[in-house]
Amino acid sequence: MKYKLLDNGLKSIFKKYDIFIIDLWGVIHNGINLHQSAMEVLKNLKINNKEFFLVSNAPRPRDSVANFLKTLKMNEEYFEHIYTSGDAALESLKSKKFGNKFFHIGPPRDFDLFMEFKSNKVINIDESDYLLCTGLFGEHEDNLDYYNSFLKNYINKKLICTNPDLIVYRGNKEEYCAGSVAKVFENLGGEVIYFGKPYPEIYNNCVKGKEKVLAIGDNLNTDIKGANMMNYHCLFILNGIHKNLFASNNNLKLEETLKKFNLNINYYQNQLEW
Repeated sequence: MKYKLLDNGLKSIFKKYDIFIIDLWGVIHNGINLHQSAMEVLKNLKINNKEFFLVSNAPRPRDSVANFLKTLKMNEEYFEHIYTSGDAALESLKSKKFGNKFFHIGPPRDFDLFMEFKSNKVINIDESDYLLCTGLFGEHEDNLDYYNSFLKNYINKKLICTNPDLIVYRGNKEEYCAGSVAKVFENLGGEVIYFGKPYPEIYNNCVKGKEKVLAIGDNLNTDIKGANMMNYHCLFILNGIHKNLFASNNNLKLEETLKKFNLNINYYQNQLEW
């Protein structure tokens, strides 16, 4: 598929699409600051009455993500557009389709996800029906080898992963996400059930009909793969999670990288711009 640099900005193509699915971390912000050019895009989509969703693989409900975005000084008028992998997972967790008792793998800040059924959380992993992974333990956030040792005796249990991302950049610092723990578990022979991009549930809860969709994201493994799986057009943002790949000679690196990942894109920009 031939792809195109949007050198005239999103304004040059936005009229073709009914719904925009826009990634948050890496496109709208970098974990520390909002990208002002991306905020200009949101403002103009709203002015033009275009429907859009700010879709995040955050393992927490939208209210928790909105509270974080408040600290970055995002205008609250955009909060109603947020949808997260935590939201996608919550209904299944509340239905107890994976069992009743769970052991939580992740930091305390993710407790918002299961506050409604916190009494089902167990301290002893042996007593759990399933494992709920929202991230890494704070004291072991940089050491995946720990999870290899910790989880090897529990591959008989299902692991529910509420953030398929492997890593994110907080500013320029690389951090592991729940997806990295899930990959360790899969490599041990365990079964993982994922919620979030690139899996269909998160998209199906945003797009209800046959609208023409443009997905915008910086992560080939989640944003772009998900768009390809759903047959959406997509805009790839270079200056995000894969920014080190495209530090120079963007066109050559982009073609090589898309072939390596076996993915297609329709458009690309260095950063999201109107």
